[in-house]
Amino acid sequence: MAKVLIATLYSPDPVLTAANRLGPDRLILLIDLKPNKEQEKNYKLIQESLGRVVDVKQVKTEVYDIVGVAEKCVEIIDMQPKDDEIYVNITSGRKTKALGLLFASYARCNRVKKIAYNPEEDKNAVVWLPKMSFKLTESQKKVLSVIGEKDYAKSSLTDLTGKIGISRAMLYRNIDELRDMGYISTENGLELTDAGKIARL
Repeated sequence: MAKVLIATLYSPDPVLTAANRLGPDRLILLIDLKPNKEQEKNYKLIQESLGRVVDVKQVKTEVYDIVGVAEKCVEIIDMQPKDDEIYVNITSGRKTKALGLLFASYARCNRVKKIAYNPEEDKNAVVWLPKMSFKLTESQKKVLSVIGEKDYAKSSLTDLTGKIGISRAMLYRNIDELRDMGYISTENGLELTDAGKIARL
């Protein structure tokens, strides 16, 4: 069993503090798709400081695409061996990237042990964020999954009930509930919202 720390990166201080406290075996840092010199310098500093004792890797993501960041972070979490303990730190970097990592933690709350944030005012303090999940039923997950498919636009509600394997009444109920939760929009047909795209991960 290994400890894995997944963290956003801009300033190195929160990452170094979290790594020193946790003692991870693996450190996965989210950096920008096109990192600037400051971010590259800070990644190199962490690599040089911790690289001899910790497996340090970087994963590049968009900065402002929260759904894309969440998808990439879910991939990272899913790639870790099942017995590993996964910790998340969302202190450093852009808020949009931190939110993407946070939402990925919610999508895989059964895999993430703790989510941390270090306030700027007190570098030694740790705020442990609540672990949450999307709490969807199996049929709600299937509805989101099918609506999220590329060829869904050609499907009718009858096709949808067949693909999901539920009654028409149950489908309407799921659609109403998912709309009320903000996961789908019904204004232009059935479409996933960004929240729905993240919830189906």
